Amino acid sequence: MKASSKVRYALYLMIDIARHQAEGPVPLREVSLRQDISLKYLEQIARQLSKLGYLESVRGAQGGYRLARDPDAISAGDIMRASEGDFVSVACLEHEAQECPRQSNCCNIAAFWQGLSTSIYAYTDKVSLAELAAD
Repeated sequence: MKASSKVRYALYLMIDIARHQAEGPVPLREVSLRQDISLKYLEQIARQLSKLGYLESVRGAQGGYRLARDPDAISAGDIMRASEGDFVSVACLEHEAQECPRQSNCCNIAAFWQGLSTSIYAYTDKVSLAELAAD
Protein backbone atom coordinates (compact mmCIF):
# COMPACT_ATOMS: atom_id res chain seq x y z
CA MET A 1 0.00 0.00 0.00
CA LYS A 2 1.23 3.46 -0.86
CA ALA A 3 -0.01 6.88 0.16
CA SER A 4 -0.66 9.01 -2.91
CA SER A 5 1.50 12.05 -3.59
CA LYS A 6 -1.57 14.20 -2.93
CA VAL A 7 -1.91 12.77 0.60
CA ARG A 8 1.82 13.10 1.31
CA TYR A 9 1.97 16.66 -0.01
CA ALA A 10 -1.14 17.69 1.94
CA LEU A 11 0.55 16.45 5.11
CA TYR A 12 3.80 18.27 4.24
CA LEU A 13 1.85 21.46 3.50
CA MET A 14 -0.07 21.38 6.77
CA ILE A 15 3.04 20.53 8.81
CA ASP A 16 4.98 23.36 7.16
CA ILE A 17 2.21 25.88 7.85
CA ALA A 18 1.88 24.68 11.46
CA ARG A 19 5.62 25.20 11.94
CA HIS A 20 5.82 28.66 10.32
CA GLN A 21 2.48 30.41 10.89
CA ALA A 22 3.68 32.12 14.10
CA GLU A 23 5.67 34.42 11.77
CA GLY A 24 2.44 35.38 9.96
CA PRO A 25 0.49 33.90 7.04
CA VAL A 26 2.64 31.38 5.17
CA PRO A 27 2.99 31.99 1.41
CA LEU A 28 2.70 28.83 -0.68
CA ARG A 29 5.76 29.91 -2.64
CA GLU A 30 7.83 29.50 0.54
CA VAL A 31 6.30 26.09 1.26
CA SER A 32 7.03 25.10 -2.33
CA LEU A 33 10.70 26.00 -1.92
CA ARG A 34 11.11 24.39 1.49
CA GLN A 35 9.28 21.18 0.57
CA ASP A 36 10.37 21.00 -3.10
CA ILE A 37 6.76 20.63 -4.27
CA SER A 38 5.24 22.27 -7.34
CA LEU A 39 3.54 25.57 -6.48
CA LYS A 40 0.61 24.76 -8.77
CA TYR A 41 0.07 21.42 -7.03
CA LEU A 42 0.22 23.09 -3.60
CA GLU A 43 -2.35 25.66 -4.75
CA GLN A 44 -4.77 22.87 -5.66
CA ILE A 45 -4.26 21.12 -2.34
CA ALA A 46 -4.52 24.36 -0.33
CA ARG A 47 -7.75 25.28 -2.11
CA GLN A 48 -9.29 21.92 -1.16
CA LEU A 49 -8.10 22.14 2.45
CA SER A 50 -9.47 25.70 2.68
CA LYS A 51 -12.82 24.68 1.30
CA LEU A 52 -13.07 21.97 3.95
CA GLY A 53 -12.17 24.35 6.79
CA TYR A 54 -8.61 23.30 7.59
CA LEU A 55 -6.83 26.37 6.16
CA GLU A 56 -7.62 30.07 5.93
CA SER A 57 -6.37 32.21 3.07
CA VAL A 58 -5.02 35.70 3.82
CA ARG A 59 -4.91 38.02 0.82
CA GLY A 60 -2.52 40.87 0.19
CA ALA A 61 1.19 41.57 0.02
CA GLN A 62 1.80 39.80 3.33
CA GLY A 63 -0.74 37.09 2.54
CA GLY A 64 -0.56 33.36 2.59
CA TYR A 65 -2.21 30.58 4.56
CA ARG A 66 -2.71 29.79 8.21
CA LEU A 67 -4.42 26.94 10.00
CA ALA A 68 -8.15 27.45 10.50
CA ARG A 69 -8.06 25.26 13.63
CA ASP A 70 -5.66 24.53 16.41
CA PRO A 71 -3.09 21.91 15.27
CA ASP A 72 -4.08 19.73 18.23
CA ALA A 73 -7.62 19.60 16.78
CA ILE A 74 -6.52 18.38 13.33
CA SER A 75 -5.52 14.74 12.90
CA ALA A 76 -3.40 13.16 10.21
CA GLY A 77 -6.54 11.22 9.27
CA ASP A 78 -8.47 14.48 8.81
CA ILE A 79 -5.84 15.77 6.40
CA MET A 80 -5.63 12.47 4.52
CA ARG A 81 -9.40 12.25 4.05
CA ALA A 82 -9.63 15.94 3.11
CA SER A 83 -7.05 15.53 0.38
CA GLU A 84 -7.96 12.12 -1.02
CA GLY A 85 -11.35 11.18 0.40
CA ASP A 86 -12.11 8.22 2.60
CA PHE A 87 -9.47 5.52 2.63
CA VAL A 88 -10.84 2.07 2.04
CA SER A 89 -8.67 -0.90 1.34
CA VAL A 90 -10.96 -2.40 -1.32
CA ALA A 91 -13.65 -0.90 -3.53
CA CYS A 92 -16.48 -3.05 -2.15
CA LEU A 93 -16.18 -1.30 1.23
CA GLU A 94 -17.02 2.10 -0.25
CA HIS A 95 -20.30 3.56 1.00
CA GLU A 96 -21.81 3.82 -2.48
CA ALA A 97 -20.42 0.57 -3.87
CA GLN A 98 -22.64 -1.80 -5.77
CA GLU A 99 -22.73 -5.41 -4.72
CA CYS A 100 -19.29 -6.86 -5.24
CA PRO A 101 -19.13 -9.27 -8.22
CA ARG A 102 -16.60 -11.41 -6.32
CA GLN A 103 -18.70 -11.66 -3.16
CA SER A 104 -19.29 -15.39 -3.58
CA ASN A 105 -15.49 -15.96 -3.77
CA CYS A 106 -14.59 -13.76 -0.81
CA CYS A 107 -15.80 -16.01 1.99
CA ASN A 108 -15.20 -13.98 5.13
CA ILE A 109 -12.33 -11.89 3.81
CA ALA A 110 -14.52 -8.75 3.72
CA ALA A 111 -14.15 -8.64 7.52
CA PHE A 112 -10.37 -8.62 7.07
CA TRP A 113 -10.54 -5.64 4.69
CA GLN A 114 -12.91 -3.81 7.03
CA GLY A 115 -10.59 -4.46 9.96
CA LEU A 116 -7.61 -3.15 8.02
CA SER A 117 -9.49 0.02 7.10
CA THR A 118 -10.65 0.51 10.70
CA SER A 119 -7.09 0.04 11.99
CA ILE A 120 -5.71 2.63 9.58
CA TYR A 121 -8.37 5.16 10.61
CA ALA A 122 -7.78 4.45 14.31
CA TYR A 123 -4.06 5.14 13.93
CA THR A 124 -4.22 8.19 11.64
CA ASP A 125 -7.01 9.79 13.69
CA LYS A 126 -5.00 9.65 16.92
CA VAL A 127 -1.94 11.43 15.48
CA SER A 128 -2.41 15.21 15.63
CA LEU A 129 -0.93 17.81 13.33
CA ALA A 130 0.72 19.33 16.41
CA GLU A 131 2.56 16.02 16.98
CA LEU A 132 3.65 15.83 13.35
CA ALA A 133 4.86 19.45 13.39
CA ALA A 134 6.81 19.10 16.65
CA ASP A 135 10.55 19.47 16.18
